[in-house]
Amino acid sequence: MRPDGAERARARVLIVDDDQSMCELLGFELGSRGFSWAFETGPQGALGALEANDVDVVVTDLKMTGMNGIELCDRIVTAHPDLPVILLTAHGTIDAAVAALRVRAHDFLTKPPDIEALVATVDRAVQHRRLSDEAGGAEVPATGDDAPFGGMVGTSTPMREVIQLIGRIAGLDTSVLLSGESGTGKELAARALHARSARRSGPFVAVNCAAIPETLLESELFGHTKGAFTDARTERAGLFERAKGGTVFLDEIGDLHMALQPKLLRALQERVIRRIGGEREVPIDVRLVAATNTDLGDAVAKRRFRADLFYRVNVIEVRLPPLRERGRDVLLLARYFIEQFAHRMGRSASGLAAPCAARLAAYSWPGNVRELANVIERAVALSRSSRLAVEDLPRHVRSPDASHIVSTTEQTRELVPLHEVERRYIRRVLEATGGNKTLAAQILGVHRRTLYRKDLQHDGAADDDRETETS
Repeated sequence: MRPDGAERARARVLIVDDDQSMCELLGFELGSRGFSWAFETGPQGALGALEANDVDVVVTDLKMTGMNGIELCDRIVTAHPDLPVILLTAHGTIDAAVAALRVRAHDFLTKPPDIEALVATVDRAVQHRRLSDEAGGAEVPATGDDAPFGGMVGTSTPMREVIQLIGRIAGLDTSVLLSGESGTGKELAARALHARSARRSGPFVAVNCAAIPETLLESELFGHTKGAFTDARTERAGLFERAKGGTVFLDEIGDLHMALQPKLLRALQERVIRRIGGEREVPIDVRLVAATNTDLGDAVAKRRFRADLFYRVNVIEVRLPPLRERGRDVLLLARYFIEQFAHRMGRSASGLAAPCAARLAAYSWPGNVRELANVIERAVALSRSSRLAVEDLPRHVRSPDASHIVSTTEQTRELVPLHEVERRYIRRVLEATGGNKTLAAQILGVHRRTLYRKDLQHDGAADDDRETETS
């Protein structure tokens, strides 16, 4: 949604460039389109202006004396996590894009920027700032290299929303349901919730409900007395007892057998458990965090999951987005994993060659973050230089089949005309680059003007199709 005139007038844009004429030119163009603006000709002046004034968006040059735009962006976002920063660079390279992503820049454009592209980018940044304000003004915790938010790396809008929500509910003692596809980082989110809760000094106990047979899972959760069954040679406390004062994480709770569901429900409602073979009720003091990669609501409708247990575990739901919805996070995560695995293996890998970055950005990642981590670990192990190359990637990422290019779900893997394949691939690359047409054009190997033309053509064709369908 594009901001209206009144919203643009309320938006305050700070332009930073050591060329005053460029500041005035950009300010004139933005001002003529309704934005309020001011400028600073040096990074230090910009930092001072941010402390003294309310600003909604910062537009800064990359090459400046004293402090470059990357350093300035890093300092701004560290001090003001919700303030979008747009970087302008005369060299729109993959390296510049990755550097911008690492310091959590909102976007970057080539200089001198196409004015309409700049206006559209500022509009998106304003909307982003407004949504952050509407969310309650909660700060987005930093996701820097040294201490990511519980290991959760990402600056895309879906991940910022997840991180904000986790920060807001971590201090509560209510049950949380983490939903999302396999590999999206649900256990990482559970550990982040625990680490920021009042129970952080207590244990974090995790169990995968799908990995343990039903006959053993009950004993694992609730414990047993000596002689309760054939192999019960000693008395044993279950996870709910051992996690006293901490958090119990039940992964894949949708696979919990129906016979165990009423026992778990009673434990959560009454805050007591009874060991197998025991007669004494044991009080428990835990917070429950559950996770599922299936639709529990659908399981309830099909009578595979108790409705009363569903409502008990689903007090607050946090949806972990699939990697294909996280745009620019793919390259940010790739760089994060490169640093982690290179340090662990003692390798010199420290970056991505442009063609390799293009393949990573264009791939659909059906295995999500877990698959990306495995791919990067393999690439770092095989790499013969400091920058990962396409040859270091597994074959299915180097040369994805058509289903990875034109589809996001199994249901959309149909045979389509060539122009539709092109349209969907352009859309996927634009999503992967966060809408940045400069970077998308480089990945696609076309001039930016060609990308604009193709994008407009495809939009027009889609409109014609919709009109045909409704006529």
